[in-house]
Amino acid sequence: MRSAEDVLATEFDEQRARLFGLAYRLTGSISDSEDVVEETRTRLTGLSGTEDPGGDRPGDLMIRTVAALALERARLAAGRRKHYVGPWLPEPIVTEHHCPATNPLGSVVRAEDVRMAALRIVQQLPPEQRVALVLREVVGLPLTEIAVLLGCTEEQAEHHACRARRTVDEAHPPRRVPASHQHETVQALLAALSAEDQWAVARMLDPRVSVHGDSDGKARTALRPVHGRDRVTRFLLALIRRYATSALKNMRSVLVNGDPGLLLPGSPAGTPFDRAVAPRVVGFAVREGRAAEIHDIVNPDKLTRVRLLAATP
Repeated sequence: MRSAEDVLATEFDEQRARLFGLAYRLTGSISDSEDVVEETRTRLTGLSGTEDPGGDRPGDLMIRTVAALALERARLAAGRRKHYVGPWLPEPIVTEHHCPATNPLGSVVRAEDVRMAALRIVQQLPPEQRVALVLREVVGLPLTEIAVLLGCTEEQAEHHACRARRTVDEAHPPRRVPASHQHETVQALLAALSAEDQWAVARMLDPRVSVHGDSDGKARTALRPVHGRDRVTRFLLALIRRYATSALKNMRSVLVNGDPGLLLPGSPAGTPFDRAVAPRVVGFAVREGRAAEIHDIVNPDKLTRVRLLAATP
């Protein structure tokens, strides 16, 4: 007969991707999410042989433990972000186009709400609203349990969730479209940029397009969001002209949080490029055949987990 610890370990392994996805939605950080999942395993392993978790199913207990640990980290991160230089974006999950179904990261990014355009908005919410929204809409946790986790009344928990949903709806992030449509749009935009064709670039941009850079002042990108077709066209062409169109030849097509993106390993000054190019991950969100959001992530602290991918053939 299998021990309680063996049963728990098996279920934990089966739930790992789901638990990571929950932590990632709440923290926007791969490293924090991994730490939360491992700490959850440690805590529940200690409980399995010594304490009665109140008759809860192991899966439910795992979810509540992950949520509580992620909330702690989200509250700490909210204070640090006040001193962040420029916009803050979630740490990108970069995968191959044909990511195996067994890859836990691949299973996470297939979810609609984990795309960068949506997660960017959710991460701007206060931690309590973020937790209430995710636990109610993604996990399906009752408001009574959400209230206990947040340390508030059930009415306050519902208020947090409703305000969060209203904020996300008002932001109107682009919804995910079929992969083939995304690929065609991004390839057409890149071709227009490579040709430095201003009008062709503008045609591939949504009228409400925006560029969001994330650097924390450690590399060059926009320190404020760039909004509107005309401004974004000028911004993108200025980047191409500054760093030379040949920089595009060194890029690699990848998926960024399940949507089309680019991985540029960077290039130092003195190479065939005109200027040094910082390593970066660029993600795209598409609306009605045009790029609606562009996410330019150059903060080196957020690229540590994509360098292994950059080094593979």
